[in-house]
Order: sequence, then C-alpha cells, then structure tokens
Amino acid sequence: MEFVTDYGLFLAKSATIVIAILVVVGSIASIAIRQKKAAESEIQITLLNKEYEHMETILDSALLGPEAQKQWAKTERKKQKQIAKQEKKAKKRGQETEHRKRLFVIDFHGDIRASATEAMRHEISAILTNATEKDEVIVRLESGGGVVHGYGLAASQLRRIRDHGIPLTIAVDKVAASGGYMMACVANQIIAAPFSIVGSIGVLAQIPNVHRLLKKNEVDFEQLSAGEYKRTLTVFGENTDKAREKLQQELEETHQLFKDFIRSQRPDLNIDQVATGEHWLGTRALELGLIDKLQTSDDYLMESRKDRDLIHLEYVRKKKISERIASIFSSTLNAKEESLRDLEKPMLM
Repeated sequence: MEFVTDYGLFLAKSATIVIAILVVVGSIASIAIRQKKAAESEIQITLLNKEYEHMETILDSALLGPEAQKQWAKTERKKQKQIAKQEKKAKKRGQETEHRKRLFVIDFHGDIRASATEAMRHEISAILTNATEKDEVIVRLESGGGVVHGYGLAASQLRRIRDHGIPLTIAVDKVAASGGYMMACVANQIIAAPFSIVGSIGVLAQIPNVHRLLKKNEVDFEQLSAGEYKRTLTVFGENTDKAREKLQQELEETHQLFKDFIRSQRPDLNIDQVATGEHWLGTRALELGLIDKLQTSDDYLMESRKDRDLIHLEYVRKKKISERIASIFSSTLNAKEESLRDLEKPMLM
C-alpha cells in the first residue's frame, strides 16, 4: 500500500509538471501566433509632403547650372540645419513644436463585391485613433458599383469618420457610380474631375436562364426550398411571372432605400431628378448638385500641402508564396461560381 501511495504521488507530481509545461508552451505559441498575424498585416504610412518636396528639390536642382547647383545645395543644407537647431532648442525648453493640421489620404478601388472595404475598415480605424476635428480625411474613390450589402457597408465605414466630427472629402478622378456614389454622398464635400462619371442611382438584377436549353436536351433541374420566396428568378429552372413580380418589388424597395439614403446625406439634391439610373460627366454633375466642385485629387493635395501635413495610409496584408499560388488557382476555379451567386443579388449599378 505504501508503494501504491508513493507511486500515486509521483504520478500526480509528474502530471502537474507536464500541465505546467503545456501551459507555458501554449502561452508562448499564442504570443507567437499573435505576433505572426501582426507581422502579416500592417498600416503603411507615406508622408506625401516629403515626396512633393523631393520632387521640387530635384527639379530645382536640375534647372540650375553647375555653380548655381553648388550654391543652392549649400543654402539648402544651412536651411535644414537651422530648422533642426530650432527644434532642438524648443525641446530643451520643454516646448513642443506646434503641429500643423493633417490631411489623411486613403484610396478605395471598388470591384463588384466592394472587396476593398476590408482594407478601408482598418485604415479608418487607424485614423480614428489619432485624428481630431481639426484634421481632415480625403478618400480617392474609384468604383462603378456592385452588390448592395457590400457598398452599404463601405458607406457605413465612411460614416464613422463623419460621426467622429472629422471633415471628409471624396475625390472622384474617374468614376463614382451607383454604389460608388452611395459612398461618395457621405462626404462633407465631393470633388470630381470634369470628365469623371458620376451618378447611376439605380438598382439592377440580371440573371441568365438556360431552362429551354436544358429542356431541349432532356435535362431535368431539381430545386427544393422552404419559404415561398427563398428563390425568385433562377438560372436553370423555369421562371414564373409571380417570381418576376417579386424580384421587381425587391428592386423597387432597394431603390427607394438608396434614394432615401442619398437624400439624408445631401438634402439639397433633387433626388427625383437624378435617381433615374443615368450617369453624368463631372461638369453636368456639378450643375445637378451631385458634386460640389470640379477639381482633381492631385490639385487638391497640392493646394493642401501648403498648410497641412499630408499622410497617406494603406493597409497591407502580406501573403506567403504558397498563398499567392493557391489564390491564383482558387480564384480561377471559383470565378464562375461567384459570378452566378452575384447575379442572383440586386446590384447598385
């Protein structure tokens, strides 16, 4: 019995040691995984003022003769030393140099599923951790629209900026149509290039149907569902007038919600005049009140750099080589399936 008792105590001690080791190893592994995930994605920041200054410096230097270049370089070095000296003195006195207003710059290139929303979500969150009401955000937006839920979420993400009291500008250099315009109308101001495409406030659903082809070749299609309107129009089955009417009703309801949303963001806009599904070039869009100013994003940034710090943010998720190769094959295999699924959804186009 004494042997059994000692052996039992030995096993208990051994089990305790093993569990303690497993807990430590698990904690280390958990920390390593979190660090790995953090390393796989990051917010990259570019100070655009420095890029503009660098371009200006190169051009100024190139236009001078050899002797003038030497004198210019000497003057520039003295200028930089003087600035550094003043900042050093200010720090010694315990004074912080006054920060200029900041203009945060992000880009949104939208596809049919508004996939860029995920990156924009992280970029906006990063901005909101530091920006104040004195700062501003500009989004260089390019999108021809897509699925309702995708662009609805994208617009909601932009609304977070406004809700924090930070001025928001949307710049359209090429196109902000349908779902793209839903995003744009959230801004305090919309600027657009003269020949950019703006508008297309409408909803679309288009579905190919191969039922007659299947019937001709004696191919049956079976589809089971619970709920009268779980499916309306289908790709393979025979469509009915009742199903068409139901889908049309859904499109009208979505269009009304679309118009109500734009009216709430731009109350002075004559929504009944512009919500016809048409699109306009920038000059005409300005006349209709769809935008506020004719200007390219480049001109806006060049003007802003005089009295503000321009900070470009980009959320980057790093992929391994194996993931890149896998994504190529998976995107090819899933392209047709995703296209069919998207065709069944109302789209802001």
